[in-house]
Amino acid sequence: MSKQSNNPAERQAEGYDIPAVESWIEQNISGLLPPFEWKRLEGGHSNLTYLLSDKNNKKVVVRRPPKGTLLPKAHDMSREWALISGLGPVGFPVPKAFGICHNMDITGAIFYVMGFSDGRALTTAQETSEWVPLDRREILANSFIDTLADLHALDPDEIGLGSLSKKEDYIGRQVKSWYRSWLSSIEPAKYDDPRAHELKEYIIENAPAQGTARVVHGDYGFHNCLVGAESTISAVLDWEISTLGDPLADLAYTLKSWPETVEDIAASPAAPTSAGGFPARSSLASRYAERTNLRVNKLDFYIGFNHWKSAAIVHGVYARYLEGKKSTKGIDLEELRARITMSLDAAVVAIDRYNTNTSF
Repeated sequence: MSKQSNNPAERQAEGYDIPAVESWIEQNISGLLPPFEWKRLEGGHSNLTYLLSDKNNKKVVVRRPPKGTLLPKAHDMSREWALISGLGPVGFPVPKAFGICHNMDITGAIFYVMGFSDGRALTTAQETSEWVPLDRREILANSFIDTLADLHALDPDEIGLGSLSKKEDYIGRQVKSWYRSWLSSIEPAKYDDPRAHELKEYIIENAPAQGTARVVHGDYGFHNCLVGAESTISAVLDWEISTLGDPLADLAYTLKSWPETVEDIAASPAAPTSAGGFPARSSLASRYAERTNLRVNKLDFYIGFNHWKSAAIVHGVYARYLEGKKSTKGIDLEELRARITMSLDAAVVAIDRYNTNTSF
């Protein structure tokens, strides 16, 4: 990105009153000397995220929700702040928490300032090939799954996160929420599938008993991690949908699209895990089990649940596009609709695998 001018009249950042934010930072965070150079960082669920560099080239990141009307509980900056504030002091790899501003008068939304972490998120096989040497991809995979296992080893009460949400019946809570979304989206989407209802009933009736609640990231993948120069996880990002719940459901979300066979790789050749050199899904599951002492023999049930949940999420997005609530510019609606069916297909396959006791 090109360097921005430090002339106050020329500097712009979407969603931010730059002078007001810089004044707040100067008054509330020591060691930073505005004016800053502002650079937009893409990604992060459309939250408005900027890299700020001060006169001494000290770097921090500022983050706020997108502008406009938001869905309830979406883009929760206070939740993200609570997570990185609780996890950082116990050594979990998150950016350092510097300060949060709840005063909406400053720039129209809650925003927070966190440290800058070196590394690169991976969203495609090409990015993996460019950033991670072939002989270090097993190291990366092990670091990736170990990091999730380390998160699930933490007691939320001991790190000040015990009141983040309800702890019990994670699967039930998720099914109730996303089934409500499916039902409300049927008419605007002009799309229904009996398997969505059948799977919902199956999941509720067959959910394994939940063990001890842990912090679940909810969207843990290479796209929400920074991979450092040594091919290990340097930071975990985007905690806005994190909650307390069943760690095995979180593991299954992470591994549901991780390839087990060459056929899996061929089915998603552009995925960051399809670049070659990574261990299979079952290997990572076994490593996780050894590190956490949790049994993963029912993982396919949780994988099926997560594919069903993904179908409901995409169904809701598709409905909002058809209602005109989101711009369809550059959006392939047919591909989006196909993803709903593909997710339900994958859910059925995982549940069938679970029922025939072929899960690892």
